[in-house]
Amino acid sequence: MVHKEQLQRIAPVVWELPTTIRSDMRVPARVYASEELLEQILCDRSLEQLINVTTLPGIQEAALVMPDAHEGYGFPIGGIAAMDVQEGVISPGGIGYDINCGVRLLVSELTYPEVEPRLELLARAISKAVPSGVGRGGRLKLSFRELESVLNRGAQWAMAEGYAEERDLDFIESHGSLQDADAEAVSKEAKERGRDQLGTMGAGNHFVEVDFVEKIYDKPVAQVLGLRLQQVVVLIHTGSRGLGHQVATDYIRMMLSALSRYNIHLPDRELACAPFHSPEGMQYFRAMCAAANFAWANRQLITWEVRQTWRDIFGEAGGRLRVLYDVAHNIAKVEQHLISGQPKRVLVHRKGATRAFPPEHPETPEVYRRVGQPVLIPGSMGTSSYVLVGALGSMEQTFGSTCHGAGRQMSRHAAKRQVDAEKLRHELRQRGIIVQAGSVRGLVEEAPIAYKDVDAVVRVVDTAGIARMVARLRPMAVVKG
Repeated sequence: MVHKEQLQRIAPVVWELPTTIRSDMRVPARVYASEELLEQILCDRSLEQLINVTTLPGIQEAALVMPDAHEGYGFPIGGIAAMDVQEGVISPGGIGYDINCGVRLLVSELTYPEVEPRLELLARAISKAVPSGVGRGGRLKLSFRELESVLNRGAQWAMAEGYAEERDLDFIESHGSLQDADAEAVSKEAKERGRDQLGTMGAGNHFVEVDFVEKIYDKPVAQVLGLRLQQVVVLIHTGSRGLGHQVATDYIRMMLSALSRYNIHLPDRELACAPFHSPEGMQYFRAMCAAANFAWANRQLITWEVRQTWRDIFGEAGGRLRVLYDVAHNIAKVEQHLISGQPKRVLVHRKGATRAFPPEHPETPEVYRRVGQPVLIPGSMGTSSYVLVGALGSMEQTFGSTCHGAGRQMSRHAAKRQVDAEKLRHELRQRGIIVQAGSVRGLVEEAPIAYKDVDAVVRVVDTAGIARMVARLRPMAVVKG
């Protein structure tokens, strides 16, 4: 285990483990955290895993972890690593099993007082409209040919099929479609698992949540994003479902068998990887891009389901639900960053970390470009969520990245032992939060007590200058698997 005494404080909320900690480290390990959050991070193997990441071939500058960090598969969740595209590796553990798990924010034209009288009806209707639960399928069962179109085109497929409005794709990271995707790189088993899962949220920490804007920290930026006090919004958090999980499983197995071929020696087999430009590396990258496209199509289908429900409940008076933004937080992308002062193409692994490009970045939607890319940070079902924008420090410090949520501080097993479902439901109701949960297990495992303080997490990234706080959202109704 890593001890606090081994960390060097290099900025108010930035800590570093130097390469002298272990002889196989290629770069330092860097931690973004307050004193209190650091103590929580030190309670599990997150920093040991981060040190392991520093040993990967081709890693650039430092391995990073955000304040919402906790132990994951191979990489810590909250981890960021950039690899040289020529000499470096790609590691499925640096992306995660739920490829392109991400968050979308829909913005309504209604306010809290206008929605609250029909809130329970709305929550029940969303629960019925958006299938949830482990392995649960939806209303669509695609042919393999249709599914391959989804994998290759992502949200563009949803637009062509009538599940998107005209400008939706302008407000999705990468326009909801990665061009390197190749459905042929996705196994038949993965495709079979995904055929009926479009438009479903799954289980675990995935949700559809109705919130309202409780506080605005930066009024000019909020105006650019179209946010105002008391405005009702809808957060969608889900990913690539069983298809993405199978893609990760398939390629971890493949890469483990290929390690000796490339003379790669790892401190942890969960870091299974291959050179990015190797046949295995490129095949996984194409499959990962296809799974990411599936996830964007999935969030688009859920958006369509929520919009249908919204119209059923509120009619014409409800207005439209506009996509403010959709951002991935389990993905690897080829980007250009300054490395040792020189521009360089790198493969940025973000696992439980969100892209946070600053003002004037060309990949940010034009309407937001002068304020920065929107960043969506969900809390737990009993706490706040946040809208941030990327800041200049993200490109200087974190390869254009920031945190992705509150981050677990308690395992699911521990939560089940400590939380009473009915008591939790009652406590949330007393705080004005309606919960629709598909299972008791899903409810207790995601209890607010199981998560870090999202307010503290967001303060760290704001203090570090990698993202700026814009607005705080308060939950009204939560729909979970």
